[in-house]
Amino acid sequence: MTTTVSYTDLPGLVGTDLGYTDWFEISQDRVNTFADAASDHQWIHTDPERAKGGPFGAPIAHGFLTLSLLIPLWVELLDVQGVSTKVNYGLDKVRFVSPVPVGSRIRMTAAVVEVTEVAGGYQLTVDATIETEGGTKPAVVARSLQRFYL
Repeated sequence: MTTTVSYTDLPGLVGTDLGYTDWFEISQDRVNTFADAASDHQWIHTDPERAKGGPFGAPIAHGFLTLSLLIPLWVELLDVQGVSTKVNYGLDKVRFVSPVPVGSRIRMTAAVVEVTEVAGGYQLTVDATIETEGGTKPAVVARSLQRFYL
């Protein structure tokens, strides 16, 4: 469910749990495409047959692939109306806690922990957790910085 707010509502979001995104499947095709883009063709990601005998028992997504999905998942959670620009300002902390097997589904939950006024806008500090369906630990935990400008 997407939370829709206006620009002027942003300061009031501190402490808001934005809920969960829809599930998103991680396909081998997506992993291979990411491997091409990142020039990271390590066999644990791109060789399903060899990966069966590896440490995870199957191919896994790159940690940075899973992290890169934070933004498309983020836009499912929050829609800010009345702004001219939305900027992914960066990350304060990231941990790749557990692997994401190819063929599994992930989703994200996020909470706004801080809203700071910046020149021409607001910066939201967001604690985001990406989890794998059926997993016992998160896949990725990140503190994300998002900016919204009039």
